[in-house]
Amino acid sequence: MKKECVAMLLAGGQGSRLYVLTGDMAKPAVPFGGKYRIIDFPLSNCTNSGIDTVGVLTQYRPLELNGYIGSGQPWDLDGSSGGVHILPPYQGSKGGTWYKGTANAIYQNIGFIDMYDPEYVVILSGDHIYKMDYSKMVARHKEADAACTISVMEVPWAEAPRFGIMSVNADDMITEFAEKPKEPKSNLASMGIYVFSWKALRQYLTEDEADPGSENDFGKNIIPNMLNNQERMAAYRFDGYWKDVGTLESLWDANMDMLAPESGLDLRDQSWPIYARSVSAPPAFLGAGSRVTHSAMNRGSVLEGTVENSVLSPNVTVGEGAAVRYSVLFPGVVVEPGAVVEYAILGENCRIGRDCHVGGTPENTPEGWGLTVLAPQCELPEGRAVRAGIMLNSKGEEVSK
Repeated sequence: MKKECVAMLLAGGQGSRLYVLTGDMAKPAVPFGGKYRIIDFPLSNCTNSGIDTVGVLTQYRPLELNGYIGSGQPWDLDGSSGGVHILPPYQGSKGGTWYKGTANAIYQNIGFIDMYDPEYVVILSGDHIYKMDYSKMVARHKEADAACTISVMEVPWAEAPRFGIMSVNADDMITEFAEKPKEPKSNLASMGIYVFSWKALRQYLTEDEADPGSENDFGKNIIPNMLNNQERMAAYRFDGYWKDVGTLESLWDANMDMLAPESGLDLRDQSWPIYARSVSAPPAFLGAGSRVTHSAMNRGSVLEGTVENSVLSPNVTVGEGAAVRYSVLFPGVVVEPGAVVEYAILGENCRIGRDCHVGGTPENTPEGWGLTVLAPQCELPEGRAVRAGIMLNSKGEEVSK
């Protein structure tokens, strides 16, 4: 079953910066855009790029993610000669440990990769929203005769210290790499997407695992070691939409970007579809008194109130006289009659009682304004007010961000 290229998708992150939204699920399983989960994007990119063998490395709270991926059928990754494979940490004859870092996660699955004897391995993250043709990146890797190719994009200079920064020569070959530099020499930021020649990567993973002082991380160890050994390392420039949705604000921003055609995130583009597991639910119902503007809604939704500039997942209910504005509602949320939800993210199966007011607009809260976030299963009693910037756990108790 030799493959020219296989993909390894790192999907075990805890997603701690999403706080209460990832208390019971891995970050890649978090709903996005009404219809999707975050992991739908890299999986769909693999399918659209012609990569039919994908290893998904899970670790933190994997149950929902494993169930969602299943056999891989929604992404056409259920073939007998490849397909999608869930790869959790396991106990072997020499013992076993949790994945200690990104490089260690791949190291522990050398046997899986060797089974397909690939020429190239694509390393992906499970918490980015973007569309990318990985076959073009692999082609760049081949043309450069590189041991490693890293996808990069230009970021504002003020944001460069937040990223791994690449310096390149006239041929876009990487000459220097700095992890979150205080004084960056470049604004070419690593996107955390890599193509490696498997033979070279296998060697570096083995050497890294034998180093007791290593953090077993691609950005901190593997990439610097390859540069120090003067391996050929190429940059692949990407200029499309890309967002790391690892924070509450960036997750909300990306959902709002989906509603803005000029953002570059066009999910209606049939030339590069994003696939997802469908929900079995009846069509959305709009009552006689409903008013929906500039919003996305999904199957099973019952809308009797007002929805503006919002993203609604399947099986959401907005009662008569209720209003939802600039908010993201996960599956199963109920907003009872007369309630108001503004600038908020509501986790799965939240229930907002009658005449509650959740969140606030920026102009009404000039100091300390922020998103209001409710954990899955949170229920608010009738008439409760939750001011802007507050986060509640599943019991309705305020917690700090």
